[in-house]
Amino acid sequence: MKFSDKFRYFNKSTLGLAASAGVLLLAGACANIGNPTGGARDEDPPIFLGANPPQGSLNVNKTRLTLSFNEIVNVKDPTTKIVVSPPSRQIPRVMSVGKRVNITFDSLQANTTYTIDFADAIEDNNEGNKLTGFAYTFSTGPTIDTLRISGMVLDSRNLEPQQSILVGVQENLNDSAFTTLPMLRVAKTDDRGRFTIRGLKEGTYRVFALDDRDGDFKYANPEEDMAFYEVTVSPTAERVETTDTIYNELTAEVDTVHTRMRTRYLPNDILLRTFNSQIRPQYLTKYERIDTTKVFLKLNTRTAELPKLDIINPAGETLKGAILERNLTNDSLVYWLPERLVHVDSLRIAATYLRTDSTGGLSLTTDSLRFFYNRPKPKKVKKSDEKKKISVEDSIKAITLAINFSGSTQDVYLPVTFDVPEPLQSLDTAAFHLEMMVDTVWMPAKEKFRLTQRDSVSPRHFQIEYPWAYDTKYRITVDTLAAVGMYGKPTRPLEHTFTTKKEDEYCSLAFDLIGLDPGIPAFVELLTPSDAVVRAEKVVNNHVLFRYLTPGKYYARVIEDYNGNGEYDTGNYDLQLQPDLAYYYPKVINIKKNWDKEEQWDVFAVAIDQMKPEAIKKNKPAADKKDRFKNSNNEEEEEEEVFDPTANPFDPNTRNRRKTGAY
Repeated sequence: MKFSDKFRYFNKSTLGLAASAGVLLLAGACANIGNPTGGARDEDPPIFLGANPPQGSLNVNKTRLTLSFNEIVNVKDPTTKIVVSPPSRQIPRVMSVGKRVNITFDSLQANTTYTIDFADAIEDNNEGNKLTGFAYTFSTGPTIDTLRISGMVLDSRNLEPQQSILVGVQENLNDSAFTTLPMLRVAKTDDRGRFTIRGLKEGTYRVFALDDRDGDFKYANPEEDMAFYEVTVSPTAERVETTDTIYNELTAEVDTVHTRMRTRYLPNDILLRTFNSQIRPQYLTKYERIDTTKVFLKLNTRTAELPKLDIINPAGETLKGAILERNLTNDSLVYWLPERLVHVDSLRIAATYLRTDSTGGLSLTTDSLRFFYNRPKPKKVKKSDEKKKISVEDSIKAITLAINFSGSTQDVYLPVTFDVPEPLQSLDTAAFHLEMMVDTVWMPAKEKFRLTQRDSVSPRHFQIEYPWAYDTKYRITVDTLAAVGMYGKPTRPLEHTFTTKKEDEYCSLAFDLIGLDPGIPAFVELLTPSDAVVRAEKVVNNHVLFRYLTPGKYYARVIEDYNGNGEYDTGNYDLQLQPDLAYYYPKVINIKKNWDKEEQWDVFAVAIDQMKPEAIKKNKPAADKKDRFKNSNNEEEEEEEVFDPTANPFDPNTRNRRKTGAY
């Protein structure tokens, strides 16, 4: 037992008894008896004292094993936290009884090294102090495999530590092994995303991470988050000299410094970046008649091809004249019906589209869809309402189409937007007029404006583009019959007045980036304190500029955009394609009104796991107590090997990036 462990054990038992005796003596000696405080709060995790069979035993043939600790312990969530290597669907039964933890296997494989990784499942009974990083290893054969590999798992887009995700290795180096065979040895990440896979023998391995929802230890479900390390690893061990500093626990001063030899297990700097392939089975999930004018279809996932719709009933009818309103991924479709079908309450439509079949491939299929619309019964008119007259304004609204403009305050860098309740059959841009106020007089705009549909998928949304001036009042006038809806309703005349923001209401932010590969396109995303994207700008010559920003606090990340499409792209294991890689600016940026701020950004100056500012990190580790387990029964037990940021993986001449998945 190490001195520090003996001292801790003394504190938690003998010292506690002595303190209690002292309180009793004082109570008998004093005239005024007060309530005892109970002593200092216990903040130490349980101490592993030994096991039967002992840690690292060989030729183990018993299926019931016992671990002993220095105090009463509990095992929390054993089925989710405890990981056994080699993995098996028959999970051993783990139960705490007093100061012991009993482990019972149904059977054991011959000549196999077993590792039981407890993560933080073991905690003391009184205060819930967790024993983290503890693992128990034994072998059913004459030798035990002792090599390890370590690293970290982060989300590829937001660098969040992936907690309690499965990490494993395969000896079979074929790409198909990950999708067809259970992983050979596994571990789970801790609350910092760190992992250590133990019990490895010499050899070459592939490394994977998997959010294993179905518990089969393989990537058979494309909806699971995963990561793959394309570079194979060969675990090794080396003896290195290390320095131990022992502090006086009462004075917090250095008591003893000595050096010793320990084993370092390599590699200890593997970085896995998880992603979701966004591959989903394709099928129709919902269809409905929203009202008399439109029908809605919802697909389970994005698709490149739109379904083909044919009317079965009424016989002889077609969807000619229907207008499609959709989203960019084509999985949410609204068909505005031609006017002749608006009065048909029952429609039967054949939808022909690509659907995922039992083999996982796409095949053409046709579904017969029935659409009904139950018209509401007319309301009975009360006698008190019979004499009420409908106003002229209400009558006009009922037979015309409204144009709805955006608000009264306008950003100078954005177009003015407006929408209409239904798609249009005609739009006269000459019926739109733009004026600006000069002194107190409305004057025609100095330049021509551009009126366009906002995008190709939404036929009801439009925009007016113009080089707006700061702090200026504008007026858009729309003539009668400027547009006519698809059901024949004309628009009403209207005026829309708005004012642009002042120049000193804006600020700007520029980044000069260092360390990026000039051959890889990139863009920077500006983020809110909730990690949401505000704006995105392309990196040009290692420089990016955000103009017309609202003052406030911002964060930023840069995305290496390998295909140059200006969007973040996820990975695809079938194609052996890693996701686009993201890196965070490690500090908050506070910008005030009328400020132009420029920041130097050395992208790889900060270790990858420390890039994302803590203020916007969501998966935060638990309170950092004494999380190194102490083995007082085995002096040779090595320290936990964890992610080593001192390896400096950010040298652009040595780091593997997109191709390898390494950092």
